[in-house]
Amino acid sequence: MRKKSILTLVFACVLAVPVLGYCQQWNELVEQVGNGTVNWTQSIVQANGIGVPPESVYGKPQARPMALRAAKLDAMRNLLEVTKGVRIDSTTTVKNYAVENDVIMSRVQGVVRGAQVVNREYMSDGTVEVTMQMSLNGDLAHIVLPQDTKPQAPTDTQPSYTTPPPSDAGTKVFTGMVVDARGLNAKPAMSPKVIDENGQEVYGSAFVSREFAVQQGMSGYAKEISSAQKNQRVTDNPVTVKGIKTQGPGRSDIVISNADAAMLKNASENLSFMKKCRVMIVVD
Repeated sequence: MRKKSILTLVFACVLAVPVLGYCQQWNELVEQVGNGTVNWTQSIVQANGIGVPPESVYGKPQARPMALRAAKLDAMRNLLEVTKGVRIDSTTTVKNYAVENDVIMSRVQGVVRGAQVVNREYMSDGTVEVTMQMSLNGDLAHIVLPQDTKPQAPTDTQPSYTTPPPSDAGTKVFTGMVVDARGLNAKPAMSPKVIDENGQEVYGSAFVSREFAVQQGMSGYAKEISSAQKNQRVTDNPVTVKGIKTQGPGRSDIVISNADAAMLKNASENLSFMKKCRVMIVVD
């Protein structure tokens, strides 16, 4: 009976490969973009490339290296197109950001050229297929994230809310935040925002250290609340807030209630976890 269960699981993984790439991606947020994917949970971009050796070198020693080189070039072209489609925020993609700036586009292309080959397959007919990947964090984030990110300092003046915060809101200190955006058709982005019902920013580039944002991204993404709450990014005492709607054409900005916003803002210590980008967003 146990053997049958194991075989069933293996068969399920095999069937899942064309859609998810790998069985372990079942619980990860993977978005298909063009000829590749963006794994928002792992913060990586992947694309495949196929290379065929010239007919003149079939059966010769140089056939395989030439096919491999062609496959890498094809994968890099596809990877660049996928990267262009990545959302920076709710209104801008990498392509939108770089289209009018040749320097920015050249720098993005340079990052793509530095992508790593993570898989290669040699076919019996001489064809070679490779998978290349690069990180959304690090060099790419350094290029496209806002340059003027400066964590906001605590202020004595709090915004006015129609719904008063809980009486003990000022005593609650959290180590991170989990935003439940399920059911809102929310879309991931490199620079998302969390805003209140009045349109005031509760979390975004104005609240973070750019160093942290570049190194690890402004937020992590998950498909399940439990995995987000246990993620080491938000450590051991995260607050969970419910998104009530999205904002912006890219649907990447999450609106939370004024009460939840006040709870966060009334404890100035919470700015510490925001500065360090200790935020997880859960989407479908």
